[in-house]
Amino acid sequence: MQMYEKSCASSNHIKSWKDIDFGTAEYEVKKLQMRIAKAVKENRVGKIKSLQWTLTHSFYAKAIAVKRVTENKGKRTPGVDGVCWISNEDKFNAIFTLQRRGYQQCQCTENADKRIHQKTGRIY
Repeated sequence: MQMYEKSCASSNHIKSWKDIDFGTAEYEVKKLQMRIAKAVKENRVGKIKSLQWTLTHSFYAKAIAVKRVTENKGKRTPGVDGVCWISNEDKFNAIFTLQRRGYQQCQCTENADKRIHQKTGRIY
């Protein structure tokens, strides 16, 4: 009996940005999104949460997010943190830096939160 290896969203066989098959990545992410939509329709809250966690932590979802940011018209514009991901190595390393834990708000955005209305002088 022969076992087939499913192409899951693991990063242990992918060693560089060029190795990522974005067709497969988009297929796998779309499949997860469809499962989330189906769970929402069936009102299965526990399943929704677990699938959302899986999606947000999957390698393919992070790779697609980095691709969307780095391969569009504004690709040379740095983000809030002031970093541009231009080389393939930078893009590949950026996939592993996308984490929820340990996020620190940049000093420049803390001041941007305090906006003053020009006419009234109120902070909003």
